[in-house]
Amino acid sequence: MDNELVIREAKFSDHSFIFKLSPILADVAQLSWHSDDVIQKMQFDYIAEMLAESSQANVTFIAEISDVSLGFIHVRTHKDSISGEMCGTIPLLAVSPESQGLGVGKILIGFAEKWSKNLGCRLLHLEVFANNKKANDFYQTLGFKPETVQMIKTI
Repeated sequence: MDNELVIREAKFSDHSFIFKLSPILADVAQLSWHSDDVIQKMQFDYIAEMLAESSQANVTFIAEISDVSLGFIHVRTHKDSISGEMCGTIPLLAVSPESQGLGVGKILIGFAEKWSKNLGCRLLHLEVFANNKKANDFYQTLGFKPETVQMIKTI
């Protein structure tokens, strides 16, 4: 069936779609103490680093329907800062604006959980901008809970 959601590993040809979502990811940061240009550059550089070759276990999944990309998730291994154990971490999850609310993000999180469990991980970690209420609410409905809070002040 052509209209079924497919989750597959990303290919090099998917990089343009992933980078296309960079401005959307940067916009939700809402960090008034940084210029928009600084935030955009940080997000672009972060995606480039994520997609670079690495010896660390990692994967990027693409969600698509009828060969149209809807979103992506990147998951890799990470040393938990409290227990020291290896866990999965999600550095990036993005769903195109027109595909939000369709359950794509939830399905991608499920793939990240399965990938992490298959590596023997007990925990799945992620970071989200504090001002991104929509994402914070989404992650909490999936069972994620805040563990630490990083705070900043302009001086």
